Parts: sequence; C-alpha cells; structure tokens
Amino acid sequence: MAEIKIPELAESITEGTIAQWVKKVGDRVEKGEFIMELETDKVNAEIISEEAGVLTQILAEEGDTVQVGQVVAVVEAGEGAAPAPAKEEAPAAPKAEEKPAQEAPKAAAPAPVVEESGERVIASPAARKLAREKGINLADVNPVDLQGRVRVQDVAAHGTAPAAAPVAASNGPVIFAPAADTDRVTIEKMSRRRQTIAKRLLEVKQSTAMLTTFNEIDMTNIMALRKRKQDGFVKENDIKLGFMSFFTKAVVAALKKYPYVNAQISGDEIHLNNFFDIGIAVSTEEGLVVPIVRDANAKNFAEIEKDIAGLAAKARDKKLGLNDMAGGSFTITNGGVFGSLMSTPIMNGTQAGILGMHSIVNRPVAVNGEIEIRPMMYVALSYDHRIIDGKDSVGFLKTVKEMIENPEDLLLNS
Repeated sequence: MAEIKIPELAESITEGTIAQWVKKVGDRVEKGEFIMELETDKVNAEIISEEAGVLTQILAEEGDTVQVGQVVAVVEAGEGAAPAPAKEEAPAAPKAEEKPAQEAPKAAAPAPVVEESGERVIASPAARKLAREKGINLADVNPVDLQGRVRVQDVAAHGTAPAAAPVAASNGPVIFAPAADTDRVTIEKMSRRRQTIAKRLLEVKQSTAMLTTFNEIDMTNIMALRKRKQDGFVKENDIKLGFMSFFTKAVVAALKKYPYVNAQISGDEIHLNNFFDIGIAVSTEEGLVVPIVRDANAKNFAEIEKDIAGLAAKARDKKLGLNDMAGGSFTITNGGVFGSLMSTPIMNGTQAGILGMHSIVNRPVAVNGEIEIRPMMYVALSYDHRIIDGKDSVGFLKTVKEMIENPEDLLLNS
C-alpha cells in the first residue's frame, strides 16, 4: 500500500486546493502517473503516484484545502478490480450525535440529514456539514458534478435559506448572504489563485506609497521599422517581431539610467538590483500571472520574443513552474491588447515600479507646427514614491518614450 501525500513544492507554499482528480477510485495507476491537480497560490501542480497499483481510496474531494504532507489518496497493489466505495470520514458526524441519548431531542437542533431514498449520497464532508446545519436532505440536492458528487456549493445553492440582510465581518469586508431567488444571483467561489491575487494587490496598495505618472509615445517609427524587418526576422528566427521585445529593451535601458526604479525596500534598507529580470504580465482564465524573462539585458530581440511566447503558452496551459515566476525586478503589463486606453497599473509584489502599455490609437498631434494623424500610445509608470522621486519617475518614462520613438537606438544598445 502506498499513500499519496501532498509534496513540498516550495518553502512559501504550505497548502493548496484540489482542483481536480484525473483518476477515480478503482482506476489502475502507473508509477509516476498524473492522478490529481493541485492549485496553489502561485502555480497548478500535477501530483503523481509514486507506486503502480489501484487507487483504492480518495481522502479529499475536489475543492478541499489540503496541507503539505497530508495523505489524500491510497494506492494498493492490484490490477483494477472494482473496489468497495470509499468510507466516509468519521469527523463529518455532527456533534449532536455524540451527546447522551437523553439530551438528543432539542427543538433548536438542526434536522439530521437522511437520504430517504435509502441510497448513500456521495458528498464532501463540508457539504454534509452544511446540509445538516440547514436541515437539507442531500438526496434533494442537484449536484453540478457529472459523477453526482455533492459539494458545498451545491448545498449553498439549494435555495432553502431565506434572504438575509448584509452581515459585517468583525475584521474583514462586508459579506452578503445569497438571495432567496437563486435565478437572480450566480454564486462562484473564488479560486485560490484569485484569492491570492486579491490579497496581494490589496497589500501593495496598503503598504506602498504608490503614485502613477503618464506620457504618450508616437509609434510611427517603431511600426515602420517592425514592418520593414518582419519578414526577414520571421525567416531567420521562426517567430514574429512584436512590440514587447522593443519595450523590454527600452525598459532595460531606462532601468540602467535610473537604478532606483529597479530597486526594492527591505525594512529600512534599499536593495538596488544589479540584474534585469523583467516580469511580463499574462492574462489567463484564472487571473493575471507574471512570468519572468531572465537577464533581459543579455538577450537579443529574438530571444526575448521566444521567451515571452513560451511563458505565455505555459501560462495558458497551467504549466508555469515556481521558478518561472520567482523574483523579478520590474514588470511590464499591456492592457492595450484588451482595448485599454489608459490605466494606473498596480505594482507587482515588492517591486518598485511597473510599466503599463495601452492601445495604439490614431490621434491628431502637433508635429513641427503642423497637425498630423499619428498612431499614439499612452504609457503609465506606477512607482513606489518611498524609493523613487518624481524626477526619476518622469525621467524613466521619458527615456522609454525616446527609445521607442527612435528604435534604431535600441538596436545599437542590443
């Protein structure tokens, strides 16, 4: 018999949420085979079986929070004969049942859950607990799960509880009870990734003196250069030349000129980074992630484009590893791909700055005293005013602008 435990993924990760089981009780598994996906604060990890055999027990359901080192399944030697259904965990039993018999009948006690059909309903311990508290018969709950497993979300959406007034948490945000008419409200549980994103963004807002400065860039020259070079670039490097490599190169040049934008605060110390690991924000179904282009100062345009494309593909496929996102000295985010004209990006983690790119829009501008229609992009630099003064922030953004408007200078710096 082999126990499947949640492995230690990184020092900062102590728990995760079971995203899905790809194997079910009774399935044959091979040594090293992927049997469960674990969602952590940073990445989704594939949990494998260390032994070959039959999955005989699943001890934690999808959606459950599990700790590093916790046993979540059992694999035993065999060829996959249909096993008996896994037993329900004893801790799911209500406390009222543990009291002496003479104390059991109380009017205030919630009605016990009884599957009147006589058939045991498959449900998570959390779902059974909530059903008992609400006096809901699990057999009456319509599960979303195709295999018929009842989860806590299914019980909560059963709609037996009356509408309640908003309840304020003692040390947190206001929490609203679901409406009685469930057709009017769709309730989704925040994923672990979304909870982490929300928590960290709030921490940045509360723990930094964040300020944003803006500028605009005439994209005429870089668009013309990109058009001239595109065919040869693709032929030579088997990847398209995008704007992100230009902006990454421009950011590196500006960071060298203004090193405090590439710094971090640690207690009462300022740590000036002598490396240029540039985070590139990538949008996924579960939220924004920021994989890192390592040593961007030492890479050419093709290498940067390939790094960005590879990291974006890994992000979409949920294949990013912890090393792909650890560290980073500065971040670039491009809201323009979604149509954003202007925004104030929030800094990433303990970094001191983030550059926001936006949509390229043809606008009338004054050029040598004449009005011309030019492709223009607003750019924004959000920065930590505790480290970076206005002079450096404006100078940094002005340097990025000058580099992009004169892209030949970037080629000379490569």
